[in-house]
Amino acid sequence: MELTPFLFGLYKLVKYLLYPLTWVLLVMTMTTVLLCLPPSQHRLRWARIWAVSALLLLVAISTPLVARPLLGTLEAWYPRPSLSSQEQYHAVVVLGGGVLQRGTLRPMPDLSSFSKNRTACGVDLFKQGYADKLVFTGGSSHVFKEGPRDALEMKRWAERLGVPTHAIVTEEQSRTTYENATETKRLLGPASILLVTSASHLPRAVALFTKQGFRVTPVPCDFLMQNRPEDSWNQLDLFDVLPNEHAIEYTTVAVTEWAGMAMYWLNGKL
Repeated sequence: MELTPFLFGLYKLVKYLLYPLTWVLLVMTMTTVLLCLPPSQHRLRWARIWAVSALLLLVAISTPLVARPLLGTLEAWYPRPSLSSQEQYHAVVVLGGGVLQRGTLRPMPDLSSFSKNRTACGVDLFKQGYADKLVFTGGSSHVFKEGPRDALEMKRWAERLGVPTHAIVTEEQSRTTYENATETKRLLGPASILLVTSASHLPRAVALFTKQGFRVTPVPCDFLMQNRPEDSWNQLDLFDVLPNEHAIEYTTVAVTEWAGMAMYWLNGKL
């Protein structure tokens, strides 16, 4: 089912509510509300509980000791495949990862780091001759207005990296991973593909593309973790228990991916 602007806006809102930092803000809001109400022993006790909960939650989501296993498990799901030079696929399919809009400082739309890394990985596979077609999939992420389309900007970047225009196919309508899969199927049919996206995104993407009938060989790229979770324990140091902003990013990516898989599974799309 195609998402209307309203449903797509609702989808974006639900996704925002899944962010761990949103949880902290909600708990802190409850604490503030209780402290602003007329004082009583009962309210004060609950305000203390909410305040401690907010602190513990913030520490948990911002600590590498928690973030690394959560994200590392996803990134280790599909190892880099050992591809033979004799293997041929119908296409290398690269999923969009966002576009930065132009503004008073940025004169033109630019790919996010996720999209750039995925594009570079797809171009590398194409140049190695595994397929004669490079497919970029991803439309505008705006809810109520038109914005830059991932696939088009990725195509421009691939052309700058030396891929001939005639070898590139773009799908510019999809806004979610599920739509990436369904719209790509309209272009290719149930083809044999090399599927390129960020390592943490692959578990969800592979399941959705396989559900649409593709014969998928996953190719992870854009790793945020250095080691597998089981290997990280051997290199722990003091800074792994100290909160930092990168850990919040890693936790957010992991939670949204795990939640996304759960939601797609409940909707029967996986």
